[in-house]
Amino acid sequence: MPWTNSQNAANYAQIGACYGTLGNNLPPPTEVFALCNKNNIRQIRLYNPNPSILTALQGDINNISIIVGVANEDIPGIAQNALLAKSWVQNNILKYKNVNFRYISVGNEISPLDNKTANIAPSVAPAMQNIYNAILETGLRTKVKVSTVLSLGILGQSYPPSAGVFKSEIQSSFIDPIVKFLVETQSPFLVNVYPYLTYIGNTNDIRLDYALFRSRSVVVRDGVYDYNNLFDAMVDATYAALEKAGGANLEIVVSETGWVGRWGTDGTSVENARIYNSNLVKSVGKGTPRKPGKAIETYIFDLIDENQKALNLRSIGDYFMLINSLNIPSHLLVK
Repeated sequence: MPWTNSQNAANYAQIGACYGTLGNNLPPPTEVFALCNKNNIRQIRLYNPNPSILTALQGDINNISIIVGVANEDIPGIAQNALLAKSWVQNNILKYKNVNFRYISVGNEISPLDNKTANIAPSVAPAMQNIYNAILETGLRTKVKVSTVLSLGILGQSYPPSAGVFKSEIQSSFIDPIVKFLVETQSPFLVNVYPYLTYIGNTNDIRLDYALFRSRSVVVRDGVYDYNNLFDAMVDATYAALEKAGGANLEIVVSETGWVGRWGTDGTSVENARIYNSNLVKSVGKGTPRKPGKAIETYIFDLIDENQKALNLRSIGDYFMLINSLNIPSHLLVK
């Protein structure tokens, strides 16, 4: 059944889905978007400006808003050359005039501490600025925001949530320029939040019911803030870190979250994935203890099966289950 038939529409208005394309047996985009419309999924995150998907969105599907990513490998060139930024905006935004672009994400989970992306990290903030400047010239400044997606690996401390702080070794060189840009442009802070990964990394101290939104009592008391689920604690730790970095008024958008349904370890099951996702949907409209009543725009990973991901990624990628209670055709569900 569509989400809004059974639960609060205000909560579901905050929920989107990630649409990955690493596969050779993917359903056509028109079919995927028909599924989204049927189930009131109005927000989609794309990891790159896939032409076939964006062309499909040119039709009668402009009620779906889009996060579109700049590929990590394109960032250094865009950072160094404003003309490349203008070309990227022309070819991937302006070309699709009927697509409702919400955010442009300059990169995904880039970090100076990750060997795979460390060489790109210095280019992130300059690339964001060049893309933003290109957007300014189009007249879309108030419509399309520019940001980047980061992982919670950038936090140096997250417990208790009020002690949240960014890692000191990347604060001034990497985090501060990004936060400064977001503050100046009034753009959101995009971050991937996975309680599953935090839970399996510390099952001795973190209860499964706390990670699945099932605790009926306070698990963590942090001054005036009480937490009964791990997701809220992780988001509030990020809010606390942003406050210390000069970004107290920034909005957080959870650009990925989910739960492993198969091929994982402790707590992994299709049922737990269903529980996590359905409880997540109920929770995000309420805000967090630090930001009560402030709904959290949240994207669930993953919308469809991506059968060409590396095996080690599939265990934490394709096997994150989208909400099982939806009336989704079996060939579109994560296998």
